[in-house]
Amino acid sequence: MQQPKVIFLDAVGTLFGIRGSVGEVYSAIAQRFGVTVPTDSLNQAFIQAFAATNPPVFPGCYPDEIPQCEFEWWRVIAQRTFQQAGVLHQFADFDDFFDQLYNYFATAEPWFIYPDVLPALQAWQRIGIEMGIVSNFDSRLDYVLEALNLKTFFTSITVCTQAGVAKPDSRIFSIALQKHFCEPQDAWHIGDSLTQDFQGARAVGIRAILLERNPQMPAV
Repeated sequence: MQQPKVIFLDAVGTLFGIRGSVGEVYSAIAQRFGVTVPTDSLNQAFIQAFAATNPPVFPGCYPDEIPQCEFEWWRVIAQRTFQQAGVLHQFADFDDFFDQLYNYFATAEPWFIYPDVLPALQAWQRIGIEMGIVSNFDSRLDYVLEALNLKTFFTSITVCTQAGVAKPDSRIFSIALQKHFCEPQDAWHIGDSLTQDFQGARAVGIRAILLERNPQMPAV
């Protein structure tokens, strides 16, 4: 098999996953604010809230406005999650709660690196393959990668909020390819989502590799 010029990877669910579940994290931080809610209720409510929300792309936003747009996008999901769980009214200051929740997911603490990741990245780096990330995460990905000591492996990071399109749209893969001056046939993409990663990459002509990870829910 011909060695690729660049290997693109998904982030959450491919490079790293969330410790426990979204519901566990939401519940633990909510308890600091005097709000007690079962983890299962929050997990179910989060899935519904996330599925009902359009992808986090903000056409027409200036680059310096994107972080605030990301913050507000996730705030709506969190608010809907706790509303669906029937406990939103229990927060004395939901804004303060959400600010802590949002910033928490920009740290290393809620995440773990899959055990096969570092050996693979190190091997590809040794033989001179460029690496990039194509993700439907947001600008906090820079902080997470830095905190997990992964950032130095990647020449490019392409996230949907900055690209203006989300996977599986082929345009986000095209944007990533341009950063490496790479033709689709010279690139691979590895991810855990059949629709977003495998089918999205194949649609633009990139060799796609689907990982079978344990099910992971998207997280703030």
